[in-house]
Amino acid sequence: MKYSSDVCQSTESFSRKVMHSLCRRFLMTLFLESCPTIISGETFFYWYGIQSRLYVAEPELIKEVLSNKFGQYEKQTPRPLVMALLGRGLVFVNGLRWVKHRRIVSPAFNIHNLKTLVKTMPSCTSSMLENWQEMVAQADSHGKEINVHNEFRALTADIISHTAFGSSYNEGREVFELQRELQEMAAEAERSVFIPGSQYIPTSRNRKAWKIDKRIKGTLNYIIQSRLQPSTTGRPHVSYGNDLLGIMMTANKKELCGNQKNLSMTIDEIMDECKTFFFAGHETTSNLLTWAVLLLAIYPEWQAVLRKEVISICGTDIPDADMLSRMKSMTMVLNETLRLYPPATLMIRKTYKELKLGRFMIPKGAALSFPILAVHHNEKFWGPDANMFKPERFAEGASKAAVHPNAFFPFSLGPRACVGQNFAMLESKSVIAMILQRLSFSVSPAYKHAPIAVLTLQPQHGMQIIFKSIEVET
Repeated sequence: MKYSSDVCQSTESFSRKVMHSLCRRFLMTLFLESCPTIISGETFFYWYGIQSRLYVAEPELIKEVLSNKFGQYEKQTPRPLVMALLGRGLVFVNGLRWVKHRRIVSPAFNIHNLKTLVKTMPSCTSSMLENWQEMVAQADSHGKEINVHNEFRALTADIISHTAFGSSYNEGREVFELQRELQEMAAEAERSVFIPGSQYIPTSRNRKAWKIDKRIKGTLNYIIQSRLQPSTTGRPHVSYGNDLLGIMMTANKKELCGNQKNLSMTIDEIMDECKTFFFAGHETTSNLLTWAVLLLAIYPEWQAVLRKEVISICGTDIPDADMLSRMKSMTMVLNETLRLYPPATLMIRKTYKELKLGRFMIPKGAALSFPILAVHHNEKFWGPDANMFKPERFAEGASKAAVHPNAFFPFSLGPRACVGQNFAMLESKSVIAMILQRLSFSVSPAYKHAPIAVLTLQPQHGMQIIFKSIEVET
């Protein structure tokens, strides 16, 4: 793939003068003739294969669709490999199935349970940082270069394995390795033409995907069945553990033993939800951490601001959920990171009948394309410095950061907003706070800025960061 000069470059020229403008790179590949229209944020129809799509970059129209509670705009069924990766869980189900899944999954992410889950994060982070500190201690005065993207992937997989599966941690790690392999296959497939029915042809790629999916399902089924075995009393309040899977299974048990058994989930549906929150739980957070560390490395003054905030709130102690909630500058930096480098660059919805949206009549089965990246970088909503890193724009909260209160939607909007967004933010805050307590960092000359969308937005050539030890005075 060829990169434009304003996106792919070495760190020698990568400085504050560089705009974090990614719109031309990612959207011109889809809409070569409509690039001026895209940059200006206008709405237009286009064809994606045999499907007509409406490109919508107006926050008010996006809000109208995403806040709709009547099921008029559905999630589009993804390609088979993406479905195998994420499962038919909360992300893709529609209608009453979505209501059922949301009702059972939501308790796992309420603030009380999140405070409990946060306690398991520092031990994983400490293990990683001890290794980093040892490498830094053995390095010379220039510091130690570390590819943080790989490190954060391993860390977030470690954390989600503990928080999602608890004592079944080893099996969780196996699921992570298998999903990583399936993600690469799915990303490759997304860049090629899909022929309906081709997923059933026993090609070498399909056979490999089937084998991986079978192993993932087998591992998840083993974990779930091991939780079910001791629960033979039939009581509605039996606990299956205080990890994400246990909380979800307990909520499902209550529904199964209640008056509305149709609101409970099957084992296959629970497995699909495990796929969803396991992949999203580590992929979203690892990329958020990666881009946040890059930005803090480029802007050392903000690194100093966050370090001062962390030390003033928790000193050298391990931060807990209450401490993390008080880190306002940290929240600003993470929100600005999500604005410049959102996990997903594009969001798709589909109409189930003919509908009117703004001045457009949309036919049944047409798709709506919401360019998260383009809206987040649009000067009309964010000002002439839209492509610059300025966390202070979030000083009064996300709803007041832009001209329009809904111009910021990295985790979607409305009833289908990501149920795990608070989990991702708490985890990111915890990891960055612990790094700032121990180390300072800057961008390595080896780093090449080449963001790429592999289902999620991530650095193609890794993220090389140089770390040095610091002495913190409390």
